[in-house]
Amino acid sequence: MWTYKNKIVTDEDVEGYVGFVYIIENLLTKKKYIGRKLLKFTRTKKIKGKRKKVKIDSDWKTYWGSNSDLKFDVEAFGEKNFKRKILYLCKSKGTANYLEAKEQFKHNVLESDQWYNDQIRCRVHRSHLKL
Repeated sequence: MWTYKNKIVTDEDVEGYVGFVYIIENLLTKKKYIGRKLLKFTRTKKIKGKRKKVKIDSDWKTYWGSNSDLKFDVEAFGEKNFKRKILYLCKSKGTANYLEAKEQFKHNVLESDQWYNDQIRCRVHRSHLKL
């Protein structure tokens, strides 16, 4: 379950929003992750022989982030040992992107091992290495 302002989030709570910025905390290790999630995505489907763009609900209710270490820990320790909290509900994808980056820099997530986000730092450094 997701919480927002100390309340369990329902479909009605996110109606009218495009996405959200969140923090997930491992209650055993206190390690955290900041990310963003869109509530719907667009797919092209063939309907009656014509191609149409349709909005489809995302997997936001069961989503545990894109970080492989975080997902491994959720599987290993169990969902009950994690807390998922929405920090911001966003009316646009751009706002979600901005607020995600703002929170990540505010908490120095790329400079501390206390954040699952530190994997981003490792990927960036490796990808810029010249061998």
